[in-house]
Amino acid sequence: MKLAVLAALAGSAAAFAPAQNGRVSTAVSETKADLEVLAKKLNPVIGFYDPLNLAEAEFWGTSNEATIGFLRHSEIKHGRIAMFAFVGYIVHANGIKFPWAMQMDGTPFPDANGNPPALWDAVSDDAKWQIFGLIGFLEFWSELSTPNHKHYMAGGKPGDFPDFTSGPDGLPHPVPFNLYDPFKLSKNMSEEKKESRLRAELNNGRAAMLGIFGFLSEQCAEGSVPLLKGVVPAYDGEPMAPFVTNYLGSAWGLN
Repeated sequence: MKLAVLAALAGSAAAFAPAQNGRVSTAVSETKADLEVLAKKLNPVIGFYDPLNLAEAEFWGTSNEATIGFLRHSEIKHGRIAMFAFVGYIVHANGIKFPWAMQMDGTPFPDANGNPPALWDAVSDDAKWQIFGLIGFLEFWSELSTPNHKHYMAGGKPGDFPDFTSGPDGLPHPVPFNLYDPFKLSKNMSEEKKESRLRAELNNGRAAMLGIFGFLSEQCAEGSVPLLKGVVPAYDGEPMAPFVTNYLGSAWGLN
């Protein structure tokens, strides 16, 4: 988690799926058969692989189509965060950082000798809360269901992030750029090209999920990823903890 939020600062906004202003969403109801077709396009060798039969489930009493929408959106989102994390890991492992101060008191961006998890530990809690606040807002905004943007479990397109609209039904002030394609460079792109790029995004996201956990596994358990032995530094902290201090556990005397 810590690498994902840290890498999000340097990630490209183009990782988000397109949502055009003023466009009325059409209902999308994918079935297991649709997933089987998509799986063949994504990886003709492995094809459809669902050992837990999740594609036949009905989570929280919803329909199978709603559950598939949730699973598809979840995979796309996790893949995007993993791509942020993977790129961010490489950037910080090579000591690349902004030259100006990180905080108002002049505190510079930490270095941690090229150890990304340790670098995150060195970031102040105040700075982390600002990052989490932004992430919380993006999560809230992504879950909105409006006439122009259907929720992914109610016929909306998985991975589609709503535009930042302003006015009575949106934000109280204008936002000049959206997360996806802020300069409208792809507005004339064909649907076939968009589908091809979305498939590439899925495959890249899956690879990034394996990649970032490969880095973390080798850092925390030396030798667990032989190809990375001696490449990444050891880390003896907690890679999944957002804060060095265990605020929740401290109430019960836990560290």
